[in-house]
Amino acid sequence: MTDTTTPTTETAAAPVTDRYGVPVGATKGDQFSSFDVDAFEVPSHKDEIWRFTPLRRLRGIHDGSNVTASGRIAVTVAEQDGLRAETVDSKDKRIGEAGAPRDRVAAQAFTSADEATIITVAKEKVIAEPVYVTVDGPGEGNIAFGHTQVRLEPFANATFVVDQRGGGTIAENAEFVVGDSAHLEVVLIQDWDDDALHLAAHHLLVGRDATVTYTVVTFGGEIVRIAPSVRYAGPGGTAHLNGLYYADDGQHIEHRLLVDHAVPHCTSRILYKGALQGDAKSNLPDAHTVWIGDVLIRAEAQGTDTYEMNRNLVLTDGARADSVPNLEIETGEIAGAGHASAVGRFDEEHLFYLMSRGIAEDVARRLVVRGFFGEVINRIGVPEVRERITEAVELELQSSGI
Repeated sequence: MTDTTTPTTETAAAPVTDRYGVPVGATKGDQFSSFDVDAFEVPSHKDEIWRFTPLRRLRGIHDGSNVTASGRIAVTVAEQDGLRAETVDSKDKRIGEAGAPRDRVAAQAFTSADEATIITVAKEKVIAEPVYVTVDGPGEGNIAFGHTQVRLEPFANATFVVDQRGGGTIAENAEFVVGDSAHLEVVLIQDWDDDALHLAAHHLLVGRDATVTYTVVTFGGEIVRIAPSVRYAGPGGTAHLNGLYYADDGQHIEHRLLVDHAVPHCTSRILYKGALQGDAKSNLPDAHTVWIGDVLIRAEAQGTDTYEMNRNLVLTDGARADSVPNLEIETGEIAGAGHASAVGRFDEEHLFYLMSRGIAEDVARRLVVRGFFGEVINRIGVPEVRERITEAVELELQSSGI
């Protein structure tokens, strides 16, 4: 029987915060969270978590002025033995298990979604073939809210490929609940139409000795803002977070990560790479990408091993990339911790090397970009998905004339 009890707010009252909305004296992991949209103030650029986001282009979904759903998000799951997909009431007791919303839009999506899709892989079940999930937007001019949860019971093993496509305004929460000693690989491909506005919070809960490989690929959409957060439910958990994004004129692509190490002997590895191209003469806003990587190692998380890296390649004028890694360590008893980020143009030495061997400059530039993304693409365990993403990068390069 479905439990229709509304999840309780995790924090009874909003704490005293600094100018960026972080509780005074608190860590990044103690950022206010709630299932209740009214518990959050309307975002402004004074808030750290919104300071890079073009709020005026969010169509009122962030401030409550335009939050009436006029369409639906369609989720289609390919059938597999050992897999159960169900549509449930949004008040189902399993919803919210991986974490509560940390911003107003995520809370709005939680409040406004009247149903959710839960996909469960049975205990000890190994699904050899990738599970394909399709998420279709509500269409241009429409607004929709969604909630999807993927659950792997203990010792299960599965790979999911999630295709997000179509248009409209989409706000959603996605949860990945990975049981003890389970192994999940998920590849999320955001290939939205040009009109799409997509704001999403992704919550990952990693069980004892479990492994998650999470890869997000962002090409389409006018504005795409993805906020993944990782929590560990027991020692020995491992999370690999990978990302690839390519922005053109008029696009704002933002990835804002939080990995919260609060239990001992867990591992996280983060690798995101992005490319931007624009046209200084275009009437569209400049291409803009934002990557924020927050990693917190709490006092009780001895033996943590973490590293995060972000690289951005600016291909033309009229483009801007912001990259901000943050590492907060509360214990000295760790295995390792580090971060790196960079924003730059083509490596002239690489171009010179290739051109000195008779390769034309335009071909040399394409080879450099392919090599730049290759490290991320090669981490995807599904060959046909690797091929598809490689082809998508090639199409982007052709459209830019590089």
